Amino acid sequence: MIETDVIVVGSGPAGSSAAKHAALGGAKVILMDKKSEIGSPKRCAEGVSIQGLEKLGIEPSPRWITKKIEGVRIQTPDGTDVWLTEDQVKIPEAGYILERKVFDKHMAMDAARAGAEIRIKTLVTGIEKIDNGFIVETESMGKEEVFKCKILIAADGPEGHVARWAGLRPAAKPKEMESGVQYEMCNVEFEKPGVIEFYLGSCAPGGYVWIFPKGDDIANVGLAILPHKAEKTAKEYLDDFVAKSPYLKNAQAVELNVGGDPVGGMTKKLYDDNIMVVGDAAGQVNPLTGGGIISGMTGGMCAGQVAAQAIKEDCSKKFLKLYDKMAHEELDHEIKRYKKVQEYLLTLSDKELDDIAHAFQGEDFEKISTTEIVKKLVKLSPKALLKLGKFV
Repeated sequence: MIETDVIVVGSGPAGSSAAKHAALGGAKVILMDKKSEIGSPKRCAEGVSIQGLEKLGIEPSPRWITKKIEGVRIQTPDGTDVWLTEDQVKIPEAGYILERKVFDKHMAMDAARAGAEIRIKTLVTGIEKIDNGFIVETESMGKEEVFKCKILIAADGPEGHVARWAGLRPAAKPKEMESGVQYEMCNVEFEKPGVIEFYLGSCAPGGYVWIFPKGDDIANVGLAILPHKAEKTAKEYLDDFVAKSPYLKNAQAVELNVGGDPVGGMTKKLYDDNIMVVGDAAGQVNPLTGGGIISGMTGGMCAGQVAAQAIKEDCSKKFLKLYDKMAHEELDHEIKRYKKVQEYLLTLSDKELDDIAHAFQGEDFEKISTTEIVKKLVKLSPKALLKLGKFV
């Protein structure tokens, strides 16, 4: 039996953030991941905001930044473009496109440097609740090991088992789990370099298509759909888009990524005695964009800080409720607001999306951000004003 204070299952950004902050607080931490390489395969389009990194105290590094975001292009079904580029806005700083395979390792190394022990290629096969913590059973390269911890942090993604095994409900209902698929492609052509592109409407029912540049001719090209609103699989929609896009006529895929994305908001119960849930496993995802790197790391930071305190005081749910309070204070404002926007957009037809894009033509924007776009939407669309008037 290997004993420790905290076990974090899953070494994505949320899990590594939890491990780092628990270790910084003096807890003895083990960070486990079933993969042999942290960060691979990637499971997202790899975009983050500059403001989000700053809030987490993460210094940008050229080692894991592939491209600075210099603008946004939104295209509606009739081909109308809405552009937000650095030369059009007063506050141009937007964000970066990461290389997740490097960034995730960087975050895990941060956790290790803070004092956490990392165990790769370690699959959690079962957990058992005991009076003062959890027994965690694992298998690694044919070897079975058993661990005992006072606090267990579940950071094993949207399809994770740890929270379910502990009796906590999953973050997303089936209808709120987007199905995502993405190619990393070369020979991609861009109308404007450094601009991230979004394509809305029936090309991706319930979601959108994205093209995120990672180099002069390299991009993540993907989409997410809500399966119950779709007539085909996510890959079929993506292949149709790629075949029709003039910017992808010479493009070649060098990587394929697939996965689910919980866009239903945070799970109702993020904690129980001796356990907390973070990241995608907790639904800490922006329901509108599907982005969860910054929000998941924020949830992980909150859980890690509370875990370090709890080890010294009380590991019961009475104390761990502090994590629930912190996570909601940090994330509710964004998640709940964007959930309403997502629900509104789901009601729009292709023609209504086109009409909104037409109204956007010639408008000035303060900055490049999702919030700025939604504020403009509320201003220009009577239907949006009725549904989202409180957003501003």
